[in-house]
Amino acid sequence: MKGLGVMAAQSAEFLVSTLALPVRGMTCAACSTRLEKVLNRLDGVAGATVSLASEQADIRFDASRTNPATLAEAIGKAGFSVPDDTLELTIGGMTCAACSTRLEKVLGKVAGITTASVNLATERARATFAAGTVAVADVVLAVEKAGFTAQVVVDGDSQMDKEEAAHAADLRRQGRLLALSALLTLPLVAGMVAHLAGWSWTLSGWWQLVLSAPVQFWIGWRFYVGAWTSLKGGSGNMDVLVALGTSAAWGVSAVAVAQGHGDHADLYFEGAAVVITLVLLGKLLETRAKRSAAGAIRALMRLRPETARVERDGRLVEIPADSVHPGDVVQIRPGERVPVDGVVVEGNSQMDEALITGESLPVAKEAGAPVVAGAINGDGLLRVRATRVGSESTISRIIRMVQGAQAAKAPVQKLVDRISAIFVPVVVAIAAAAFLLWWLAVGDVGLAFVAAVSVLVIACPCALGLATPTAIMVGTGMAARHGILIKDAEALELAHFVDVVVFDKTGTLTLGKPAVVAVQGDPELLRLAASAQQGSEHPLAGAVLAHAAGLDLGKPEKFKALPGRGIEAEIEGHVVLVGSPRLMAERGLDLAAWADAARAEEELGRTVVWAAADGRVLGFIALADPVKDSAAEAIAGLKALGVRSVMLTGDNARAAANVAASLGLDRFIAEVLPEDKEAQIQALKAEGHVVAMVGDGVNDAPALAAAHVGIAMGTGTDVAMQAAGITLVKGDPALLPAALSISRATRAKIRQNLFWAFFYNVVAIPLAALALLTPVIAGAAMAFSSVSVVSNSLLLRRWRG
Repeated sequence: MKGLGVMAAQSAEFLVSTLALPVRGMTCAACSTRLEKVLNRLDGVAGATVSLASEQADIRFDASRTNPATLAEAIGKAGFSVPDDTLELTIGGMTCAACSTRLEKVLGKVAGITTASVNLATERARATFAAGTVAVADVVLAVEKAGFTAQVVVDGDSQMDKEEAAHAADLRRQGRLLALSALLTLPLVAGMVAHLAGWSWTLSGWWQLVLSAPVQFWIGWRFYVGAWTSLKGGSGNMDVLVALGTSAAWGVSAVAVAQGHGDHADLYFEGAAVVITLVLLGKLLETRAKRSAAGAIRALMRLRPETARVERDGRLVEIPADSVHPGDVVQIRPGERVPVDGVVVEGNSQMDEALITGESLPVAKEAGAPVVAGAINGDGLLRVRATRVGSESTISRIIRMVQGAQAAKAPVQKLVDRISAIFVPVVVAIAAAAFLLWWLAVGDVGLAFVAAVSVLVIACPCALGLATPTAIMVGTGMAARHGILIKDAEALELAHFVDVVVFDKTGTLTLGKPAVVAVQGDPELLRLAASAQQGSEHPLAGAVLAHAAGLDLGKPEKFKALPGRGIEAEIEGHVVLVGSPRLMAERGLDLAAWADAARAEEELGRTVVWAAADGRVLGFIALADPVKDSAAEAIAGLKALGVRSVMLTGDNARAAANVAASLGLDRFIAEVLPEDKEAQIQALKAEGHVVAMVGDGVNDAPALAAAHVGIAMGTGTDVAMQAAGITLVKGDPALLPAALSISRATRAKIRQNLFWAFFYNVVAIPLAALALLTPVIAGAAMAFSSVSVVSNSLLLRRWRG
């Protein structure tokens, strides 16, 4: 339900809420710019952005001064609309007709709900409201406060299915109108062609009037409605230009016919009809292209299963996925999509996580392995304990981030918005000037009329309005498919300029957990050390046990932890010590035999753990935080893009130098305290660099926020991901060059689109003013200018990282 889009965040001064409302009725950039101004002028609104491409308004407002229903109403008064949404609930606790009547009244009082009906027989309640203005939780709470129980009904007819059906119906309607318009226009064009070819056949003026009138005033009525609402709101849009140009052409022709002295050369019926037909064709193609541009977000939405099979009281119960609670055990059969984030408690399988993480190969899953909602289970039956459900699941958060990025405006869009706001008045002024100049200077009223109408028809603010958002929609969608989440348009645009990438070491370039890298000494060293550490919860113990997997370990007896030094245990009759050199020295044991080898490991930044049995030193185990397999590939990819790499670490200089050398880093800064990371970022920025910071921990959040572009590892903390503008879902540093690459590709498309949109208008309008174009040619050019911009954005789908 889109009602789940209502979210609130506490501020020190007032309650700030964010709201995403779908908007219908916008036809060009002037519409979105005007609506944005209308919303920003409302009392209580802290900020609003309106996207023509995604047909969505994102609003920040003070919940104590206004509410979603008021905002939706303001959109309606501005001449646009917010589509209705329907919520259906199963109601428990009703006993008679009085209950259903009372509940209807209760639901009717919930802010935003326009109609409510309760059926006692089916125990169902249905509430209708403007999409996005009512939170489902508020409706359920109102029902429960009234003394009943409520459960959201989930069926195959989901909100996305409704939107798809409505979109398909709208396209069919547009197609029918276009076909009818073309059918009525064809005889007019045939007469014009015959006249130009020198043939004597032509339609009479009255027939032309009869055929063109339905095109002008019935099929083209949408342009009059759009023009009126736009002008009523205090600005002009594309509809104003089309309505003015075609009305003038049709009106002059109708007067000529009524006076009985209009021959073919004096009539412009075919011009008006062809312009409307071509604009309708352009709008149809544009709608299809925009829908295609938004395909990535719909593909993500389809990943969310609507139901889950939960174990309750010893039996399986199928419930809505949003109703699963953390801690519930969910059963996932072979071939099914995972409904929640969780951890496998039983079973073995493989999972396809490609559409979520970008990982092309199936990932093995066994007890203890994490799973994410939306992944496809392989051939094994799994029992999964839910950890994150509903709107907190990974896939839901991904969808929110992608939606937010697609609705956001890139910095360059601000210039476009300013131009769009004055575009229509300027065009009308140019058309009037062209008419007057041709009439007064040349004395040719017919040519003056052609020039003025051509100027009005050929001008197109749509191409300007679609240039940036369509490229962002396709770019962020393609990035999401590759496991790169771009949270806002500004990060996408700024990433193009990045020349230095700063890495946190632990968990970013390295795995973030210790692993055994060397074992030197007695053949029994590893087995006895691992056997002794079975009773320890220390991270180093876990690494040793993982390395000893497959060995026949003994059972530890008389286990004793020695804080700060190590452990002591009896294994198969042997007294085993595992720990630091200090522990060995306390027991009088000589480490000289392996001292040089141990010192060499320590110089590489590794941790050395010693082991002894029955008073004899067995040797040592060296552990380190291993570098991720793809880290070197990431650095090489950045070098290929001309980007320098810097590592920040709290390690000593020798250990940092070893990692930097193995990866080919350009620079490293060692012994940096967590609180000093932000200062290092600021220092690089002061040197004139455009800096991207890559991190995964809570202590990286300030540095991520300070950088021009923050990039978080999806395997890290939520705090880091909130502070970052870009998230790499599977925590793979090899995705970094791809993230910068899609940014560069998207910005290139934006520049191409804006160049085409500006170039088109700069060239086309003067040509029309000079009467070098007819209204028909002008209409065709205008119709396809928007389509070309959107189609160019769709070429981003060829990007492969």
